[in-house]
Amino acid sequence: MTASTLRDKREIFRDELVMRDRIAALLSGGPRTVPELAEALGRPSHEVLAWVAAMRRYGRIEERGKANGDGYFAYALKG
Repeated sequence: MTASTLRDKREIFRDELVMRDRIAALLSGGPRTVPELAEALGRPSHEVLAWVAAMRRYGRIEERGKANGDGYFAYALKG
């Protein structure tokens, strides 16, 4: 993806409410990493990372275990 095809940050954050429900639905099946979520959602990892960070900040999800061999943590629904 080139700089000319990157979406504006405001656009990414506007999608947060819709994507948080989709991410929660995916995580209801068990913990997943950001790249796994990105693949399942068909969205770039950097966008999914922004949504996951917001969900973590607001206490909806949490990291599970240690980072995998690629350095990614798995995230799960809190509760």
